[in-house]
Amino acid sequence: MEIWTQRKLGQKLQRQGDHRTPFQRDKARILHSAAFRRLQAKTQVLGVGMSDFYRTRLTHSLEASQIGQGIAAQLRSKYPELTQHLDLNDTLIEALCLAHDIGHPPYGHGGEVALHYMMRNHGGFEGNGQTFRIVTKLEPYTAEHGMNLSRRTLLGLIKYPNFIAALNQAPQQAESLAHREVNASQWHPPKGLYECDRAAFTWLFEAFSSNDTQTFMAFKSNGKNHHKTQYKSFDCSIMELADDIAYGIHDLEDAIVMGIVNQSQFEQEVAEPLLKLDIDWMNHNIMHLSKKLFSQHHHERKDAIGALVNCFITNIEILETTPQFEQDLLKYNSVFPAPFHKALSLFKSYVYNRVIRKPEIQVLEYKGQQIVMELFQAFASDPQRLLPDNTRLRWSEANDMGNGHRVIADYISGMTDGFAAKLYTSLFLPSSAAVGEKMI
Repeated sequence: MEIWTQRKLGQKLQRQGDHRTPFQRDKARILHSAAFRRLQAKTQVLGVGMSDFYRTRLTHSLEASQIGQGIAAQLRSKYPELTQHLDLNDTLIEALCLAHDIGHPPYGHGGEVALHYMMRNHGGFEGNGQTFRIVTKLEPYTAEHGMNLSRRTLLGLIKYPNFIAALNQAPQQAESLAHREVNASQWHPPKGLYECDRAAFTWLFEAFSSNDTQTFMAFKSNGKNHHKTQYKSFDCSIMELADDIAYGIHDLEDAIVMGIVNQSQFEQEVAEPLLKLDIDWMNHNIMHLSKKLFSQHHHERKDAIGALVNCFITNIEILETTPQFEQDLLKYNSVFPAPFHKALSLFKSYVYNRVIRKPEIQVLEYKGQQIVMELFQAFASDPQRLLPDNTRLRWSEANDMGNGHRVIADYISGMTDGFAAKLYTSLFLPSSAAVGEKMI
């Protein structure tokens, strides 16, 4: 349908002989963006610079994109009529997977916690909300509308369709803490969008009925934690499954190679619980695969990783998860059958508990958290003096509308890990040779 390929700014520029589809153009804009390139130097699980082998946000996104295309191919084979009805598009899925992490700041969740804390009285900060802001406003493909992506691509990028202010469960303390006293567990942001980007969100949902829009934005209470949105579009559900598989399976490989995890531990915490799920393929293969995962021969480990990824991809289904929607792109989602959902959760939990929560990794995350907060405080104290020229102009315009801190968050969140560290050295370590070097 034409409404899904519409762009807010329209498509006025016509190049002779350009026969690409709208989604091919969207993919190209994402692939050639500065925000995408910067992913090569942003932490995925293990710190950038720890080795040239480990995955970065960029290689993770490329792997998610490949998995997303595999999911699309499987779904088209299983559900030929339904996928044709939903107009499943491989290039669109590829674009969503490539773009899904471009809003994440330096130093992973440490950077996200730091920016959310510093923005606590100014609308908050969250990586997925920043992705939406980059593609709709910040990336300079157009003057004011970011990449000017098509409506369906934007819809697929929204994992959490409501605003941070509405999802914030309880007002967090407004008073300032010493930066070293900021407890990360208390400052994880609600997952949602920024109020200042409401106009782009409103335009996107002009394609929906008011009932669908209201239902899509619904959220549920989560005890004392932040509220959570409940729904996502069909395309987004594929992207999210691809992301989860890449995280749970591919990121495990880095931990194995680094020696963070071992075979007996893996078998006790993942393989044996998998057997209790009574998944036929897992029952026959998981113990053999665990040996190959921890083999000294790289090709055996790669074969085991590929087999696990294939197992999850080939068991994904399309279900009418929310029949109350009028729009089919909201009514249908790609999902795992319950046993496979539990199986992937075992892998994800293992990576989280045995890798991400490892003290050595958390020390690096904490260090990044401190760097980001110190940079923010410095820029906020005297933006006219310290911000680079182009950012200072944007800050001045935004500050006139009471939103200057958002521009500072935009600037810092776009930094790579290495750039943020170098800038910190320039600002706070006077003996450094980096003093006086150009900031951008």
